[in-house]
Amino acid sequence: MYHRFEENKYPSTNIKIKDFKKHLETIEKEGINFINPKNFKNALTSNKKERKILLTVDDAFSSFYENAWPILKKKRIPFILFVSTREVGKFNYMSWDQIRELYKEDFVEIGNHSHSHEYLVDERKSVIINDIKTSIQIFEKELGINSIYFSYPFGEYSLEFKDLIKSLGFEFAFGQHSGVIDETKDFFELPRFPINEKYGEIKRFRTLIKTLPFKYKNIQPFEKYLISSNNPPKVKVEFLEDHENISQISCFSNEGDVWRNSKIIFIDKKNIEIKLVEKFIGERGRINCSLRHDSGFWRWLGIQFVIAEK
Repeated sequence: MYHRFEENKYPSTNIKIKDFKKHLETIEKEGINFINPKNFKNALTSNKKERKILLTVDDAFSSFYENAWPILKKKRIPFILFVSTREVGKFNYMSWDQIRELYKEDFVEIGNHSHSHEYLVDERKSVIINDIKTSIQIFEKELGINSIYFSYPFGEYSLEFKDLIKSLGFEFAFGQHSGVIDETKDFFELPRFPINEKYGEIKRFRTLIKTLPFKYKNIQPFEKYLISSNNPPKVKVEFLEDHENISQISCFSNEGDVWRNSKIIFIDKKNIEIKLVEKFIGERGRINCSLRHDSGFWRWLGIQFVIAEK
């Protein structure tokens, strides 16, 4: 997941073009295939051992159109561009004419990123519905159809928000928790690796493309929106497969606003409990788990919680 391109005063959401080019070169050298979003569902279920990458870009900043789009267009590299309809045409954002220019290409999908891009997860249900319905109406007016893809603003969602997105006709929704997509993932909680200046350095990027999915049956709690009474959450993961080396798994969390190695209780080869001692502080709580696999690959699982406004 990318945002800005060569906007160096925003390092937390920016990637330098020289690094972006290295990312694309690395993907090609590794023989990894780019997924065309038009064929996303099939890509999840076919050739499961094939290495594949889906590029996504959030917010439709002008810097994407000016700096990254010419590169992707020349090589016909597929991607999803997620658009917040309220911002289109404003300073530093793409216009609808520019978005339509991309949309006519068969390797580009324009995804829905809400209307306002506010912290919708903290809003009343009626406010969320109105916001998303407004974005759908604008999509239909400007592009003739709404997208089946949705990206949660700030990657934040609750069970209620998820259910609303399902009910409004979307088929897939993406967060910002790191991880690898496979057919076992909840289609409305799809993970992505956020890329920026700090986390886009080529050494780390090479590590990211050596990750494999943790196939799981469920992660508890199902509700990722935390209030005081369920913070810290009681986190349990039931994997779909036995992992002989599950005792070697490592999980880190930012509980207490400090990244630390979390205590793990091993129930059996399929089930673990991640024991959190302190509450998550701030806007988001994160847990990242990894397990070494053969040939230098790593299984990776990211979990994100949203901390309710007080």
